[in-house]
Amino acid sequence: MEALAAEAGITVRTVRFYRERGLIPPPRREGRIAWYDEHHLARLRTIAALLERGHTLNGIAELADAFDKGRDVGELLGLGEPTEEQPVRLTPEELADHFAGEVTPENLVAALDLGYLGTDGDELVHISRRLLDASSTLVRKGVPLAAVLEAGQRVREHADALAELFITVMRTHTPDTADVDIDQLRPLAKSVVEAELSMALDRRLKES
Repeated sequence: MEALAAEAGITVRTVRFYRERGLIPPPRREGRIAWYDEHHLARLRTIAALLERGHTLNGIAELADAFDKGRDVGELLGLGEPTEEQPVRLTPEELADHFAGEVTPENLVAALDLGYLGTDGDELVHISRRLLDASSTLVRKGVPLAAVLEAGQRVREHADALAELFITVMRTHTPDTADVDIDQLRPLAKSVVEAELSMALDRRLKES
């Protein structure tokens, strides 16, 4: 513990306090010897960074709990499945910088449940650079992150329904094709949805 505290730049008493509060996981034990590793050091540095950003210890403990319960990134992204999206690796403090003041335990849990975020060791992984950029832009414009995540859930439901519709149409009307060619279907579906959404926005804005 002394070596860990020295490398983290804090006292042994502080490390022990964090351990008692559940802010860092227990060490690996071999008999009476407790082994701390890079995972513990990374967590201590995250705690320090979040404290500097104004988070309380209670808030950090809740964030750590949500973080530890998050889905593994491999499960989240479905390794080997085709996708156009670029995942983004983030430390918890980098995530806090993207959404200043909005990374609460409740919002983190919502993002994990929605599948926007997964975990990979001591890092968070956002499933999509485009979604991350759009979400942070909305928050900077004054939309609460909770509202962004709620809207994201509704968009996800509509997107799933649209995907099912396009796949059903292809399978119904191209019976000679054993499997749907995602490389052909994706650009067609995106073109239709983008055009319809653009026209729908025009109609809504004219009506308001």
